[in-house]
Amino acid sequence: MTVRLPDEQSGPARARLLVVVAVPAEAGAVLRGLGGTARRVPLPGGALDRVAHPSGATVDVLAGGVGPGAAAAAAATALTALSAPTGDRYDLVVSAGIAGGFAPGAPVGTTVVAEAIVAADLGAETPEGFADVTELGFGTVRHTPAPATVALVADALRAAGVDTLATGAVLTVSTVTGSAGRAAALTARHPDAVAEAMEGFGVAEAAARHGVPAFELRTVSNPVGPRDRSAWRIGEALGALERAFAALPWPALPVLDPPNAPNAQTPTPSNPPTPSDPVATGPRADGQPQSHRADPPGPRRAPKEAGRG
Repeated sequence: MTVRLPDEQSGPARARLLVVVAVPAEAGAVLRGLGGTARRVPLPGGALDRVAHPSGATVDVLAGGVGPGAAAAAAATALTALSAPTGDRYDLVVSAGIAGGFAPGAPVGTTVVAEAIVAADLGAETPEGFADVTELGFGTVRHTPAPATVALVADALRAAGVDTLATGAVLTVSTVTGSAGRAAALTARHPDAVAEAMEGFGVAEAAARHGVPAFELRTVSNPVGPRDRSAWRIGEALGALERAFAALPWPALPVLDPPNAPNAQTPTPSNPPTPSDPVATGPRADGQPQSHRADPPGPRRAPKEAGRG
């Protein structure tokens, strides 16, 4: 199904971006940051809000639900339904919202830009400890946004006065951490982790299968560790999310990561990403692979010092 509005501008002259959040409160913060007037666009099973950004970019904001499964389904629905055979497709997908922050690098109020989007609990418990699906030989658990995108976003946020900023891995989990023990286990396995959320990997998977680059931006509402609702600062984190989206250089972002050809489709068994070609997205302007990368499938054991026994 392709959804097309009669007055919708098309063609390569303007950027078209999709922002996927979990819940309406996060969508509201993003929309306030974007400014302009939003209008509803129907989707199968729901709708999103479309903003004509003052910069000229078109930004769609979708509250896709909580968890990686809901996020992947919602993002894939938008990527499919709002793309047309003529090439009117998204240039960039952003996973956004509030998150838990790992101490000491990302205290409450921190804005986090993901250098990696990692499925932290996708795998199996073994006698030797946790093994992720990449180690088991069944796929990837890590997407890497283009470093140029991460740098551009971080520089724009600093220029706008965001003085509490962290970059690193954002972990996607299906069960939010509620104990010091699990927080320690996660940081042992992922020493580059700065935040924990529930949707980023699902969004990145959907984007990769459509050949569209993706990145993740989060603002910290609580520390990762023992569950203490009195320590949550959701309003503060939503305010930081609004300020971050007001500062982002929207037209410049997709220029760094050109998507695949307009008629790119979800990978099929006849043409899947392989270990010799671990890039799950499209070519750069110079014809070389770029965009966000996925770890190649196949067995991989982490070294003992990474916390895997």
